[in-house]
Amino acid sequence: MRTTYKAHIHGTVFPFFMLPLWIPHGLRPLRIQGYYLGSLQADNTGGDCPPECDCPPTFPVAMYCDGRGLKVMPTIPSRMKYLYLQNNAITAVPDSSLVNATNLVWLMMHYNQLTSDKIGEKGLERLYLQHNNLTRIPRNLPRSLRDLRVSHNSIEKVTPADLEGMDNLTILYLHDNAVTDMGTSLKGLKSLMLLDVSGNKLKKVPQALPERLHQLYLEFNSIDSLPDDFLGRVTQLQYIRMAHNELTDKGIPPNTFNVTGLVELDLSYNKLERIPPVSTTLQHLYLQANQIKEFTLGSFCSIVDVTNFSRLQTLRLDGNEISSQDVPTDSALCLRLASTIEV
Repeated sequence: MRTTYKAHIHGTVFPFFMLPLWIPHGLRPLRIQGYYLGSLQADNTGGDCPPECDCPPTFPVAMYCDGRGLKVMPTIPSRMKYLYLQNNAITAVPDSSLVNATNLVWLMMHYNQLTSDKIGEKGLERLYLQHNNLTRIPRNLPRSLRDLRVSHNSIEKVTPADLEGMDNLTILYLHDNAVTDMGTSLKGLKSLMLLDVSGNKLKKVPQALPERLHQLYLEFNSIDSLPDDFLGRVTQLQYIRMAHNELTDKGIPPNTFNVTGLVELDLSYNKLERIPPVSTTLQHLYLQANQIKEFTLGSFCSIVDVTNFSRLQTLRLDGNEISSQDVPTDSALCLRLASTIEV
């Protein structure tokens, strides 16, 4: 009888011969019928696996200690590159616990009970600390970090010293904290591409947004205005989400969003009374649940002809003070690519 090995990826079962060639970075090494795909040669270099953890012999550089009820850090063999410690009750990461972890690249410690102790392991690229008890970003974080996640904590302030020297950081998740001020803490993050500070207590947009920023998430704050030249330096920004703030027409300088490069703009659930002018290259615009009283076609197209028209595909205006009868008859020429218009 022929045996068909199967693998589970995100809940989907694949026969071995149908496995996708690309597997998302966040996934663990692939398990097939209880075995790991990885190195075929067992390796105990740098110490034995602690009894409370799982170190698959076929993937010797990964150590799984997640969901074990741990309260303290386990001993880490020096060969380990990937350490999974999420869903425990660990309260601190003392220096001694990482002394031997000289090759560590990923450290997953979300859903623990960490306070703001420093984590200074050199060489770390990914550090997941979401859903802990942090009141600040841990001090002296490794400058090698590329992906830092400290969301769902109790952080109130971010200082320049917290992120100093992080030239390689590309992803920063700070959402669902209590941040009121970020000062100029982002100024030196020259590689940052994704910033999520939604669900905080910000009253203004963070200063000195990095030039390479690609995605900016500011939903669920208390921002009522935007600075002049808001997007002047961040020419690579494509996605802006600012839903559930306090934005008014007066608080948005003229032509703030009339810049090429933007793909998606979400200003829903604010206090706008007019449609702000946007670039003809914008593809998705969300303005629902504001106080908009007029459908101004000039916000989308200043000139309409064969070659001049809006590239909008999605336009949400529902939950405002206009109806479908307020949409000009010639809007079909300007918005000829729109597949969804909700009023």
